[in-house]
Amino acid sequence: MTRKTVRIAMNGVTGRMGYRQHLVRSLLALREQGGLALGDAEGTVLWPEPVLVGRRENALREIAERHGLDAEKSVSTDLDAVLADPTIDIYFDAQVTSAREEAIKRAIAAGKHIYTEKPSATGLAGALELASLAKAAGIKHGVVQDKLFLPGLLKLKRLIEGGFFGKILSIRGEFGYWVFEGDWQDAQRPSWNYRAEDGGGIVVDMFPHWEYVLHELFGRVRSVQALAATHVPQRWDEQSKPYDATADDAAYGIFELEGGAIAQINSSWTVRVNRDELVEFQVDGTEGSAVAGLRNCRVQHRSSTPKPVWNPDLPVTHSFREQWQEIPDNQEFDNGFKAQWELFLRHVYADAPYHWDLHAGARGVQLAELGLKSSAEGRRIEVPEIAQ
Repeated sequence: MTRKTVRIAMNGVTGRMGYRQHLVRSLLALREQGGLALGDAEGTVLWPEPVLVGRRENALREIAERHGLDAEKSVSTDLDAVLADPTIDIYFDAQVTSAREEAIKRAIAAGKHIYTEKPSATGLAGALELASLAKAAGIKHGVVQDKLFLPGLLKLKRLIEGGFFGKILSIRGEFGYWVFEGDWQDAQRPSWNYRAEDGGGIVVDMFPHWEYVLHELFGRVRSVQALAATHVPQRWDEQSKPYDATADDAAYGIFELEGGAIAQINSSWTVRVNRDELVEFQVDGTEGSAVAGLRNCRVQHRSSTPKPVWNPDLPVTHSFREQWQEIPDNQEFDNGFKAQWELFLRHVYADAPYHWDLHAGARGVQLAELGLKSSAEGRRIEVPEIAQ
């Protein structure tokens, strides 16, 4: 066995997503399992060595010490110095969206491979520029598209590939939960999420997710019609100070897909959950339907579909939910963020195929941009195909 140390600059690990999903549940989890075996003739095992980058040195040092990392070697507040370090191969970005684009440009200029949270930039022009710069630099690059690796959506993909649905007619998605305003209960999300001037808003956050879910499973988005709203106009920040919420906290979108299917997805931070999981997609086809969440997936085939009769004068005596069949796991599901990290590392160090790159990320930025434009102008907007 040959152990290869892989030093990865991680910018933004003091944030919830960067810390929990990318540092702890992905790279540190890889270390706990003994590294990532490439399966080559030399028996190479990749050993991730995170280098924590950010503005708050004390917070970074505390994280490093908590997880047994050498703070003297793995903590820095000087991004340029980190990018100049020839022992660092990969730059990862989980900062606030408004700071991401410039940092990735600097990392590309330094010749680092790029792996980043979405959205990759605040606008389509910036996202396309990053993809172009990365291509010209000859580096490898990827954008986090974690929901593709959720157990529920992997089961849904299994059904699609097996022809279960026949012709897919429609997709209906419900996502969201109540994010507390911050006055009498602490908010579960950072305050910048609700300020448009800081890159916040649920359209910017969630439409990139919906783009890759729809694109990968059902077909390219051809048009979007959206209505974005700011339902809660005032919130309280991390210092318990009130501020005006200038970004949208809910969005209602209709997406026409290549092939003719229609998707309708509601996204909201101002909704109380009355469903089995925080996100659910119902897919209806000529031969059957399915409801997929984060982990579970239920189906109803054409041959076992009941014949409901509308009669508001009589109480319903049966449970509609009990008429569906649960899809078994049939495999072990790893953390979705970790699974994509493994694929990206294999792409960088073993040249394994990988297509969730900055071009794919640009499609998500494009859909968010056009979604906001659709809402502002009150019309349906065509989504041009982005050339590679």
